[in-house]
Amino acid sequence: MVRGFGALAVVVVAAAGCTASGGGSGGSGGPHEPAAAAVISTSVTATSGVSPAAPVTVTVSGGRLTRVTLATATGTAVAGTLAPGGTSWSATGRLAYGTAYTLSALATNADGKPVRKRATFTTVKPSNYTLPYLQRTGGFALHNGATYGVGIVPVVHFDEHIADRAAAEQALVVTTSPHVDGSWYWVDDQNVHWRPESYYVPGTRVTVAARVYGVRVGSGLYGQADRTASFTIGAKHVAVADDRTHTVRVYFGDKLVRTMPTSMGQGGYVQGRNGSISLWTMSGTYTVLDHGNPVTMSSDSYGLPANSPYGYGAESVYYATKISTDGIYLHELDTTVWAQGHQDVSHGCLNLNQSNAQWYYDSSRIGDVVQVVHTTGPRIELWQNGDWSVPWSTWQRHSALH
Repeated sequence: MVRGFGALAVVVVAAAGCTASGGGSGGSGGPHEPAAAAVISTSVTATSGVSPAAPVTVTVSGGRLTRVTLATATGTAVAGTLAPGGTSWSATGRLAYGTAYTLSALATNADGKPVRKRATFTTVKPSNYTLPYLQRTGGFALHNGATYGVGIVPVVHFDEHIADRAAAEQALVVTTSPHVDGSWYWVDDQNVHWRPESYYVPGTRVTVAARVYGVRVGSGLYGQADRTASFTIGAKHVAVADDRTHTVRVYFGDKLVRTMPTSMGQGGYVQGRNGSISLWTMSGTYTVLDHGNPVTMSSDSYGLPANSPYGYGAESVYYATKISTDGIYLHELDTTVWAQGHQDVSHGCLNLNQSNAQWYYDSSRIGDVVQVVHTTGPRIELWQNGDWSVPWSTWQRHSALH
């Protein structure tokens, strides 16, 4: 960021008053001692390359401000507020990029004598802009006013590659009530995720703000606009899918409310168009990403030809609750009821009967936690929606400010 603001005190001296030439005693009829001139100071010091997001303020000592204006060369004024007593003035309107401004201030001292200050400056003109998008894992939009589960992970996606991650991260602010400590994790130079060490407490109010306007995040690259979204954390829902018992136990708070027989991934690997394809349901902590009823599924969608021994053509799957970015769902599949609770036969999804699939579809919300335990094979990775499977110490190390 071009730093164009600092304290500058400019003293404008009013014309000196007359003084007596004689040796009077200075009683009630004696000469008047003139008041000292007012001193006007402004936060603007640079004449060019000024960040449009930096504060523009005017202060006075030895007097009071009576009028302050900030306007473009074409006369477009920037709104501002004069403090009670005229001690200071602050711009409340937003400045534009690549624009020339004139700041004019008028103050008077105790004798009413005027002091004026005038300054001109130009804001920085970026060579490129980046716009932040507030999302959640999976590339879905983060909706203002929504209620999410205790495992929700906000994401900021930039539409340009960020060279200065530290500058960008400083402009990303997460506010929680009650307070929750958390940290950002840069997945790559366009996507950064935020989470606490532990799940949120139900009822927590969360605001995510990307205050990037005026912030330099790369060579000639500046934030195009700010973005803000607020949401509330709902009741704690945790589903535990245990491959030893072939069940999914669902807890509301700490109370077990439903046990659902399941059949998970049969395990092993098969060769697809782009390499080896896992048939495991990976252990780790997931969150609910989306709901679909129906969802069209086919093995071709992940590179396994439908005519291969393990392939299958497009079919509608009902009451499908998505938990991984690469297509793991809890969903209805009555054709595997014989295996549910006993044997793993799926390609990685958690098969349920119609009644259980519909119940979970209806009772789960985005951000609810799903823990898969006691499976063999690989563990879920962050890019698959495995944010909560990353150890906290590792997560913190991926902050640009750590």
